[in-house]
Amino acid sequence: MTKQLLHLVMGGRVTDPQTLEFQDLKNIHFVGVFPNYAEAEEAWRAWAQRTVDDAEMKYVIVHLHRLLEPELPPM
Repeated sequence: MTKQLLHLVMGGRVTDPQTLEFQDLKNIHFVGVFPNYAEAEEAWRAWAQRTVDDAEMKYVIVHLHRLLEPELPPM
């Protein structure tokens, strides 16, 4: 069994498509938490594809495992 590396997928409307500054934090869409990068990427792709025509919508993957255990080397 491989080590669980938690990833969060979330998205929302950004102030500038080249940044990660979200316009309204109360309306962030939390897609979910995933046990590995592959599953997170699959969810991210699905939601990013749904909003591909809206330049102000951006979905991201947050590496929660790096926030929870910052002393561990990147995987």
